[in-house]
Amino acid sequence: MRVHFKRGLVAAVLLSTTAQFASADVTGQDVWSDWKGYMASVGYDVSGSESQSGDTLTISDLSMSIAMPEAEGTIAFTMNSLEFVGNSDGTVTVNMPSTMPVHVSGKDGSEEVDVTVNYTQSGHSMTVSGNPGDINYEYSASQVGITLASIIFEGTALPPEVARFAMTLTNVKTKSHVKTGDVREYTQAVSMDSLTYDAAFDDPKADDGGTFTGSMVDLTFSGEGVIPSNMNSGDFAAMLDAGFAFDGAFKYASGNSNMNAVGDGENFTMTTSSQGGRLGVAMNSQHLAYDLGQKGISINVTTNQLPFPVSTEMSEIGFNLDVPIGVSDEKQDFALSVRLGDFVTSDMIWGMVDPGAILPRDPASVIVDLTGKVKVLANLMNPEVIENLNGPPGEIHALTIKQLLVSAVGAKLSGTGDFTFNNADLETFGGMPAPAGVADLQLNGANTVMGKLIEMGLMAEAEAMPARMMMGMLAVPGEGEDSLVSKIEIGEDGSISANGQRIK
Repeated sequence: MRVHFKRGLVAAVLLSTTAQFASADVTGQDVWSDWKGYMASVGYDVSGSESQSGDTLTISDLSMSIAMPEAEGTIAFTMNSLEFVGNSDGTVTVNMPSTMPVHVSGKDGSEEVDVTVNYTQSGHSMTVSGNPGDINYEYSASQVGITLASIIFEGTALPPEVARFAMTLTNVKTKSHVKTGDVREYTQAVSMDSLTYDAAFDDPKADDGGTFTGSMVDLTFSGEGVIPSNMNSGDFAAMLDAGFAFDGAFKYASGNSNMNAVGDGENFTMTTSSQGGRLGVAMNSQHLAYDLGQKGISINVTTNQLPFPVSTEMSEIGFNLDVPIGVSDEKQDFALSVRLGDFVTSDMIWGMVDPGAILPRDPASVIVDLTGKVKVLANLMNPEVIENLNGPPGEIHALTIKQLLVSAVGAKLSGTGDFTFNNADLETFGGMPAPAGVADLQLNGANTVMGKLIEMGLMAEAEAMPARMMMGMLAVPGEGEDSLVSKIEIGEDGSISANGQRIK
């Protein structure tokens, strides 16, 4: 009996819990309140007429506006009608208009400017589920567009041929989860099949103008963040102090762009393509990070300043930065890396500097990968603090060279290193914190390249001699022909030695 009672009690608890989750729902008023709360928290003024009919909440003449930071102007979104329809399953369907105008008004110097951009959508739907304070949004649209509708400059509407802009997104899908309490926490995932854009301008008072087109396919975005209540979007440092945080990454599978421009009598054409890329950004009150990269890049440029087109290709290009920004007495980690992989250019460019094809035309690569420790002494996000600095905003305490690679024209420099820095000693090395540590370097092909430069007439034998003497003093022969290695050591007493031989 006791076993049956315990099983029955567990089943009853599970059934009760399941029933509570099953009955949880959200109303149209809950969703509208969530929207209003979010818009108000980021500084928007929201106005509109509310009316309830059965399970449908209708917002008429909706307007959301915000003053542009440090500018005399506003941004305003308007909708004739917005509906929140309660469903029998506890979800809410949001009915939005197919076209939503966005007005931007302000001053370009002393001249009044008013711009209207239309946000359009077709085949769209939005469903909201969850509980008040814990809401899920699901949105999809077969097509979303952003189109420049008008520009009014000093009361005069500019004709369409002066400026145009259109962006189209296809098969857009988004999922968002929002939790509200003392702060607003959210996660979001977005995907779309393609993004295309078409822009142009033509200055009627000059010969300046241009067209810009491009596309990307298989785009995704995923991110999460925190938005504090009553956030002051005009004071970024205060936003971070209040708890603002963001961590997101945008990726795409391939893309291309085309630009044709005329300015000051010069013609310029550029086409680009890539086999995918990424853009990641993360920030909070303690650190800031960027992660950018592209693969399979091709760039072609034509200008009347050159008698031939310029083309370049790269297998990859990347930039990664992660730095602390929060003031602290503790040492904090930082990282920085730059990658340029397999860079090649056209034979026409090579022909200008090496018509006899004496130098190897192997792809060039540059990789720098650094990590270390720093102390942040000033709030790097506060412009007033930076303007009134009386000393450096931080101190470097350690630096690790995880990878160094420079490879071009048959020569290659590579190495690693590890150093610490004494910030109390700014005299030994002329004002910089005194380093101590070891770097291991390898150099291959340098003498061969100098010989070819002499053969080409770009370097004289007398100019090569000091370089060869310096390499002989700092390096010793390595394995293989035309190979040098060097171990550079810096002591805590300021001494410097190369391969065990003191040079300072």
